[in-house]
Order: sequence, then structure tokens, then C-alpha cells
Amino acid sequence: MPKPISVQLYSLRESAKNDFAGVLSSLADIGYPYVEFAGLHGKSAREVRKIIDGVGLKASSAHGPIFDPSKREQVAEEAETLGYKHLVSGFGAKDFESVDTVKAIAEKANEAINYFGPLGFTVNLHNHEWEFQQYEKFNLLLELAPKLCPQLDVYWVKVGGENPAEVIRRYGRRTNLLHIKDGPADATNRALPMTAVGKGSVDISSCVLASEGTAVEFMVVELDNCATDMLQAVKESYNFLTQRSLAAGTR
Repeated sequence: MPKPISVQLYSLRESAKNDFAGVLSSLADIGYPYVEFAGLHGKSAREVRKIIDGVGLKASSAHGPIFDPSKREQVAEEAETLGYKHLVSGFGAKDFESVDTVKAIAEKANEAINYFGPLGFTVNLHNHEWEFQQYEKFNLLLELAPKLCPQLDVYWVKVGGENPAEVIRRYGRRTNLLHIKDGPADATNRALPMTAVGKGSVDISSCVLASEGTAVEFMVVELDNCATDMLQAVKESYNFLTQRSLAAGTR
């Protein structure tokens, strides 16, 4: 059975600044059953919950400041209100410069896990390319923080020089969320615009196939930037994934 499709709202951040409710309504109209939050654009969690309930959306997850001790209570309250259990954040390239820096972020990750785990939440690490350019340090982090769940971003895995499908098979037992994005995946120019899923160089089908029988619960579309209209690209991504039974929507 295809896994449910979600969309990382960071993709539509510019439109959401002016009309968050309209963006959420448009995504529901496309057929997305879930969204992954990345900020609430000045609204309270209660206000946003009313909006998503009204348009028939649910929350799969959210990217937020889970490694910041001063923000954890707020993060947990928002998650409870909006109804998701998967909490996501990431670390920067400098955090993987040495064994000592990796030990430091592992400590932060374990502190977050010790706080959020007993509350029923999972702590997920979103990757970029630098984790896979320093693969031994990424593996060290996962060894030092054994309950940390990778949120594997298939695009950045490829930019980092690894095969996304192989990485999914390697870490699938502890991966709840996949970030599905596409584009040129050019390691010499990471800033090149991304494309709608299915129009780039990432073998999306092999990634989804590799996730079968793993812990993956959601396929989360995310496009950091795009040369075309972002809402249209998000719609085309939905169509590509659902029409090929690579993910499940409502249309």
C-alpha cells in the first residue's frame, strides 16, 4: 500500500506569509491529506488547528527548534494542539567538522530525545548534503544517539554523493519520514533551482521502492526553491507520486 503523501510547508513559505489559510486550502484542494509545518506565520496553534480541520488536512510532522531547551515546552504544546508526533530539526555543516563537534550534537540530540520521548514524540534529523560528504561522522552521530531518527532527504543525499535508495535501505528501520524532492542534484552548484518531483535527476521510484517494509510512514514533498510557480510544482509533484501509486492522496 502506498504511504500517505504530505508536503513541507517551507516550500510555500512566501505565499503563506500573506495567506496561510489560503495556502492550506489550496493544498487540500490538490489532494494532500497531510502537511509538515515549518512555522505558523504569526498564528497560534489553536488558530491553525481550526484552519486545517476546516479544510480536511492533518499534520504529519513539523520542523522546529527541538534542540533548543528553551523552546521545547512550546514545541510540545504546538504538537499536541496540531496533532502530530514526529518532530524534526537539523544541524549545520560545521557540526560535522570533527569528532568533538559530532559528540556535542549527539548530546543535544539525546537531551531532546530524553525530553520528547516520554511525551510520545519522535525526534527526527533532517539531512542536507554535508552529512553524506562526511558519512563517517553522520554514522557516528547515529551511533551516539541511537534513538535519533533520520528524516532522509533523497535530493540532498544524492547531492552528497550517495545513492538515496541504498541509504533508505540502510536506515529504513529508524526512518519515519522521507523528504521527496527533485532537481538537478548538481554537487558543484547546490543553489540550482529544484523541479517538480519527477522532472529532475533523482530516481524517485527506486527511493519509494526501497522504503517498502521499513518504518517510513509519510512521503513528504519539499522543494526549497523552484524556477516555476511553486504551487504548480507542488501540484505536479502530487500528481507524479499519486498517479504512479508511489504515495497516497485524497484525489
